[in-house]
Amino acid sequence: MGSTVLSLRIDGELLDRIRQHAARSGMSVQDYVVRTLIRDDFDQRFKAAVDETEKFYGSEAAGAAGTAGIPGVGAERTTRGPGGV
Repeated sequence: MGSTVLSLRIDGELLDRIRQHAARSGMSVQDYVVRTLIRDDFDQRFKAAVDETEKFYGSEAAGAAGTAGIPGVGAERTTRGPGGV
C-alpha cells in the first residue's frame, strides 16, 4: 500500500501538546499522529467485530468468553511454582 499526504490545520497549543507526547514516546510528530490514528482505527474495528459476534452468538455467549482463561484477569492465581514462588 502506498502513502498519501494529509495536510491538517490545527491549533498551536494542540500541536505543542502533540509534540510533547511524541517526544516522550521518542517519536516524530508524524509517527505519533499516525500511530494514534492506527490505534483508534483498530479500536473501532475491534468493537465492530465484538458487536457482530454478539449479534451472531448472543450477548451471553460473548460475555461468557470474556476474560475466562486469561491468567491474572478476573480470578486470583492460587497456584505457586517451585519453592512457593
